[in-house]
Amino acid sequence: MDDATTNNDIRLREGSSIAQRLVIAGFAAAVALCFTPGLFTHDTLEVIISVVALLLGAAFIGGIMLAPAVVWIITPNEILIGRQRPFGRLRTRIVAKDDISQLQVQGQVQGRKASATRFQLAFTLVSGERLTSPPISDVTHVRDTVARIAAQFGVPNVEAPVNPLDAANPEMHLGEPVEPFSSRDIRIVALIVAGLSAVPYAYKLWRGLSPGLVDIMLLPLGAIAAFAVHRYANLVTGAFWIIRQGDVRVERLSGDGSLRADHIEGRDVEAITVERRGRSEDEHCIVAIRLRSGQKFRSPRIGSRQEARAVGTEIVRRLGIGPENNRI
Repeated sequence: MDDATTNNDIRLREGSSIAQRLVIAGFAAAVALCFTPGLFTHDTLEVIISVVALLLGAAFIGGIMLAPAVVWIITPNEILIGRQRPFGRLRTRIVAKDDISQLQVQGQVQGRKASATRFQLAFTLVSGERLTSPPISDVTHVRDTVARIAAQFGVPNVEAPVNPLDAANPEMHLGEPVEPFSSRDIRIVALIVAGLSAVPYAYKLWRGLSPGLVDIMLLPLGAIAAFAVHRYANLVTGAFWIIRQGDVRVERLSGDGSLRADHIEGRDVEAITVERRGRSEDEHCIVAIRLRSGQKFRSPRIGSRQEARAVGTEIVRRLGIGPENNRI
């Protein structure tokens, strides 16, 4: 998924490549096949579980392989929409400039703590039909892109989107400001962890059975886990990046909930790259900065690889990172 500009054209794309689909489908098939031995047992429950797992796996693989790839080419006079399913024929549609009556920008937050907002264009036609574009992956120039398209098609009163990652902002924000968990919540979770570790031991005593070695070992392990939750719970709150001209401020929490901040300047950067931190390159890419000191900072999740590249490119520009250190 990416958007590119060729002369006066803007291209918006959505949909994984055939190679990415095959990798995901292959992984799903491998997981589903792990349940195959259950089909050859005489246990009715195991047979039912195996059949359900195989059916779900087949449905998931079918959905992955049959999902269409969509491309929009926005020219000064029209919109060319192409839609194609894997191994299927390309279906095209042309929307003329005069058929467009209204343009809106939709923002879709990615997750509970938004690391970025994904923007899509919603066109309303004279006929009343509504068309929604693939996401704009250059999230650092959404305002310029929207203003340019509105001017091309002569659409008035287009509301400028609020974009924390727009390059026009003096400060670009990645993630959300970090806040410590309440002491009450941490204590409750720690008590739950300790209690769960004691359940097998208590159950054996209640049934009049002798606790086994595993049951006894779970007690100190539960105590250690409860202490770790109480001491280090705030470390999982993530990071908040403030990208300014000349430096990046990275805010995180210590185990006790106090705020600590690191500052990254261009001269300190040994390499800046885009990495995948999850299952898909369409949703789980980040920007990683490695300093000359060996310390490495990973940004909150941004989105697709193209979106992460756009953010990384703007960081390179603001910090004045040399081309020899740019791995984006």
